[in-house]
Amino acid sequence: MDPLPLILGGTYRRTPSVIPVVNPYSQVPFAEVCTAGPHEAEEAMQQAVEGARLMAALPAHERSALLFRLARLMEEEADLLTDIIVREGGKVRRLAATEVTRAITTIRISAEEAVRIHDQMVPMDGYQAGVGRIAMILRVPVGIVLAITPFNFPLNQICHKAGPAYAAGNACIIKPASLTPLTGLKFGELLLRAGFPKEAVNIIPCKTDVAEQMVTDRRIACLSFTGSPGIGWYLRSITPARHVTLELGGNAGVIVHEDADQTLAASRIIEGAYAHAGQVCISVQRVFVQRSIADSFIHELVSRCNTLVTGDPEESETDVGPMITPEKAIWAHLKIEEAVAHGARILCGGRLSGHLLVPTILADTAPNMAVRCEELFAPVLTVTVYDTFDEAVTMLNDSRYGLQAGIFTKDLGRAIYAAQKIQCGAVLINDIPMFRIDSMPYGGVKESGIGREGPYFAIREMTEERLIIIRP
Repeated sequence: MDPLPLILGGTYRRTPSVIPVVNPYSQVPFAEVCTAGPHEAEEAMQQAVEGARLMAALPAHERSALLFRLARLMEEEADLLTDIIVREGGKVRRLAATEVTRAITTIRISAEEAVRIHDQMVPMDGYQAGVGRIAMILRVPVGIVLAITPFNFPLNQICHKAGPAYAAGNACIIKPASLTPLTGLKFGELLLRAGFPKEAVNIIPCKTDVAEQMVTDRRIACLSFTGSPGIGWYLRSITPARHVTLELGGNAGVIVHEDADQTLAASRIIEGAYAHAGQVCISVQRVFVQRSIADSFIHELVSRCNTLVTGDPEESETDVGPMITPEKAIWAHLKIEEAVAHGARILCGGRLSGHLLVPTILADTAPNMAVRCEELFAPVLTVTVYDTFDEAVTMLNDSRYGLQAGIFTKDLGRAIYAAQKIQCGAVLINDIPMFRIDSMPYGGVKESGIGREGPYFAIREMTEERLIIIRP
């Protein structure tokens, strides 16, 4: 097949530079995609300037209608979108289908929020000089949103950035992950079919240096980035954008107290630890269980983990597919071996099966081991025993990250204490940190990022407040 073109100002463009798209399970390249160079990045910026003008001129009901039309087209193409996510991302089919459903919901919520962007009256007569004047705050689009998206949710993460950007009246430049560019290009095709102004549609796979060129461009008003903490904080340090949203992941923890529903907790933790081979920002990585129930609960976790099927994501019985590249699996396996060399015990898994990392549970880990203190982004779970609830909260907080956390208990007072003391963007009671609905405010503290996703909250990040004072 010929290399797939990128999209510049709504126009398909081929370039001499291409990258292969490799199936993570078979390791067979099955497509090539054209990538942008400095010239194409500059052209995208110029197109987006005009696109921002056109989008800002559209009334809210027209922006909403465009987004609703996009959602309908995504529904019609849901099976194809699912196929693309499975093939280029290695996500098991049922999870890929769920991502498509969620992405459609994200666009629909954005369409609804487009007509709910409220202005605000400001009282002026509290001071003598303000008597007789009328003031209001208008919320206006920022201009150009640069969306840099990750491989693990190649569709829904685009929708969480582009949906609110268009709802607010902005243009968007989307830089999809180099390992999963096909989903982004398909999304761009659907934007054009839905009728968005072509200048506002720019989907440009590119290498790191070209992405940095765009990040440092003063025409970018908002940078919305999801990815690794190191890259995210670096981009924030070099961008002149006034609005920056970073969603950077973490090493999410769960506390299981002695009064918890252990069956529920074990079921949810296994789901949260191994979905998409642990390659989720809020994947469960650390479990803290009270000593009085530790033996029985850990046995339950191990039993459930051992039933998981690792293999081809196309097969309906597969629970855990491949990591995005063999190199990532090898790196995670090395971290397991390092932990074992310093005293950790493998309770299950802990090995590579070909280039797939088998779901793993580790005990007796130390706080400074990478499997506990770093974001492993792999199907690896650590289990630590505690005595007092305060101790558990302290251990959970002992992290550079703070995206989401979970606690299982039937005690309301303990739950409230945890919600007040745990240093995270969200604390979930009797559930795992991997729970998310697409309308909620989503984001973290510490090194997990800044700003919030969720269309209503993202729109606030992608608009400016403008004060208007009228002297009749």
